[in-house]
Amino acid sequence: MDSSLRPSRARQVVLFFAVTLAVITYIDRVCISQAAPMMQEELGLTKTQMGYAFAAFGWAYALFEIPGGWLGDRIGPRKVLMRVVSMWSIFTVATGWAWNLVSLVVSRFLFGVGEAGCFPNLTKAFTLWFPVAERVKAQGILWLSARWGGAFTPLLVGWMLASGTEGKVGLGLHYKWVFLIFGLLGVVWALSFFRWFRDHPKDHPSVNAAELAHIGETEPPGDHAMPWARLMASRTVWMLWAQYFCMSYAWYFYITWFPTYLKEKFTTLSDMERALLACVPLFFGGIGCITAGMLSARLDQMFGSIARTRRWLGVVGMSVAGVMLLISMQTDAPLASVLAIGLAALCNDLAMPGAWGACMDVGGRHAGALSGSMNMMGNAGGAIAPMVVPLVLAATNNDWGMNITLFAVAYFLGAACWFFINSEERLHD
Repeated sequence: MDSSLRPSRARQVVLFFAVTLAVITYIDRVCISQAAPMMQEELGLTKTQMGYAFAAFGWAYALFEIPGGWLGDRIGPRKVLMRVVSMWSIFTVATGWAWNLVSLVVSRFLFGVGEAGCFPNLTKAFTLWFPVAERVKAQGILWLSARWGGAFTPLLVGWMLASGTEGKVGLGLHYKWVFLIFGLLGVVWALSFFRWFRDHPKDHPSVNAAELAHIGETEPPGDHAMPWARLMASRTVWMLWAQYFCMSYAWYFYITWFPTYLKEKFTTLSDMERALLACVPLFFGGIGCITAGMLSARLDQMFGSIARTRRWLGVVGMSVAGVMLLISMQTDAPLASVLAIGLAALCNDLAMPGAWGACMDVGGRHAGALSGSMNMMGNAGGAIAPMVVPLVLAATNNDWGMNITLFAVAYFLGAACWFFINSEERLHD
């Protein structure tokens, strides 16, 4: 076939940028959980105070989701992503150089403000650059990358922090230099992306007519004023918000208190063994994301509807996630317990690509703002969880089992929400 008749592959470069940003996002986000014990010691912070730092990110991330998504709808993801990635990279560096609780909380809050614009604007970019049939697969690959970026961060950070003494292999860096290195990665990404990317495929010199035809019309015409009345009246939108709140409440455990849980629950483990086990939930979560993305087309044919596929992946995934968390408490064997938690994370992420795919389909030209609102509600749950964990521990004589039970209950409530989500609904005319 004449090469001019074959679709170009520029949208795969868009996916590459999204994947690398997802990795950077989660490296920057998860790094603090591994450095937390050293930061607590050096800054003289209690568990409750460290919980405030974790929560500051979550609240900022939640509050600025809608503004970040709306701005992407208005001026395009190219300008927004360049700005927000640069911003959070600066405050990644600032996190490592915090000198007390207030400076740490402020740095994490402003870090969260920046990161809030990431996934709504990547979702907006996918809406503009990918045909409907390829969007869930793209989301699956995106979230696989995000999860695996976070999964291997504990090992990477552990290696960078390890002193190299007593037979340990490591760079022996102070944690502030680790945050500096990770922050610089984001700046490089922002400059590279802004130079290459265009908001619309038709404006990019690497996109030929065949690829434009393959992508098709991706955004309904009309203004981008958010239809708030229609949004607030939609049961699907409310249930998308609720299920993501519940999912994130449970999921934030894996990127905040999980290393501390391992240290206190399984006291015989070495530092490296704990670092390896800390990788398990996000590694398994990545498998769940790509499994959902790869199987979605086949399940669509089986169920006869994209909406049904997403509903049942949500119901089954979150229900089994809750069951696996409860199972994880039935054994004192570290590997068996953590594998059960890993399977909970895998099932959690069976619902993830479908939730974001539903935002693209339901939102249309409002996909950035709708996905931002869903992520806002999710991260409200994610902000509450790190504060609740130390309070529950204090009230139960350091009983981690009560927290795990609350996470399982959140999963069951999220599964119930999926029965009422119809991703065939549209906010636009």
